[in-house]
Amino acid sequence: TTEIYTLSLHDALPICKYTSAAMSNFIPADRKTDYLLPPSVDDWLNEDHLARFVVEVIDGLDLSNLTRQYAGRGSKAHHPASLLAILVYGYATGVFSSRKLERATYDSVAFRYIAAGTHPDHDTLATFRRRFLDELAGLFLQVLEMAKEMKLLKMGTVCLDGTKVHANASRHSALSHGHIEKLEVQLRAEVQELLLLAEQADQADIPDGMSLPEEIKRREDRLAAMVVAKAKIAARTEERYQREKAEYDEKMARRAAKEKDTGKKPGGKQPKAPQPGPKDSDQINLTDEDSRIMPVPGGGFEQAYNAQAAVDADTMLVVATGVTQAPNDKEQIEPMLQTLKAQTDVLGAVERLIADTGFSSEKNIKACEAAHVEPLIAVARDEHHPGWRERHSEPAPLADNATLMQAMAHRLKTKAGRARYALRKQTVEPVFGIIKSVMGFRQFSLRGLQKVTGEWTLVCLAWNLKRMAVLRLQ
Repeated sequence: TTEIYTLSLHDALPICKYTSAAMSNFIPADRKTDYLLPPSVDDWLNEDHLARFVVEVIDGLDLSNLTRQYAGRGSKAHHPASLLAILVYGYATGVFSSRKLERATYDSVAFRYIAAGTHPDHDTLATFRRRFLDELAGLFLQVLEMAKEMKLLKMGTVCLDGTKVHANASRHSALSHGHIEKLEVQLRAEVQELLLLAEQADQADIPDGMSLPEEIKRREDRLAAMVVAKAKIAARTEERYQREKAEYDEKMARRAAKEKDTGKKPGGKQPKAPQPGPKDSDQINLTDEDSRIMPVPGGGFEQAYNAQAAVDADTMLVVATGVTQAPNDKEQIEPMLQTLKAQTDVLGAVERLIADTGFSSEKNIKACEAAHVEPLIAVARDEHHPGWRERHSEPAPLADNATLMQAMAHRLKTKAGRARYALRKQTVEPVFGIIKSVMGFRQFSLRGLQKVTGEWTLVCLAWNLKRMAVLRLQ
């Protein structure tokens, strides 16, 4: 035994010498030696890291509206600044799930820095996000005010656009009014059939393991849910009818006034009066009732919301946000103008608003002019490859009796108008592209219009901090 041991040790010595000599050329990876002094999280990241900037900005915000809502009873709570920084950095880097955020405070150096070595659990993060959604609008404005103080934002030209963002619901969970009525007939017939089977003494036709009371209750519960769904569809239909009826009455009044002034019957097709009551195609989603089925780029339809953003043309910072259930953008100019006007004292006045054909209407042009904002709203899609003469020439003079839409089309054909409108494609569309493709935000985590609006504000807040971190270094 001794000889074998000695031989083995002798044979191993050259190997040890070889390994030691080879390892001397490399940095040793020692995972066992303890730190002589406690490590500092401040040494973990370089000075220009995004996580540092997020912490600096959020520490400079007034969070009194958040902190005063903590009662101070029980165990100590995580500070709102830390939780908000974790959420903002998570949305800026594509981590949206509260469970993934909790895991990142263990696995990611940046998240460890933000959390200062603590580990808020996923329930704490999720509750914080839901609880303070309404306060995010004020924090969003504070960040923009800070950007202005840092000379990173100077309001002037704003580009407005909307993008479809998937709801936290499947379109297959949606039911149309017509389909509900068909299902009601089928379920009532099945309930009657099951009740007759239950009354029979001989129940030999019932499959093994089937419980008649459970099957009957399941169908009755579905019928009750469908009654509620139909009532909600009817309420939506009534709102739509009142809105369409008001628009129809306004159009008819204008036609009547024009006929009275000119003595001639107005040309064009007469507006069609809206019909009350639900249509067979009217739908409701059982998972997220506030979401709607909308057409998406590339074709097809998805359960989604229409997220709006007004982006500063010089800096690509989002200066105003909104979310709507309407698939088109026609009615979004006035709400955005109101938001921008409310922010004038803090951020300054908007001089020009640029938008695509989805926002085009005479009403929206008048709204911009009434707000003393120059509108540049495309009235039609331009050719992708216009002739060189068209690109380097001015249009014919505008007629004296031109309408607002004709005047807008003329303005966009001028050299100055074309140059200014070109800012839209290089401003708001890249922002949406980065939010969806780089930050990875393609679907809301929350449900309901109010919560989704708050989450979209959080997304745009994260984008602004990400953008400001780049602008400050330029």
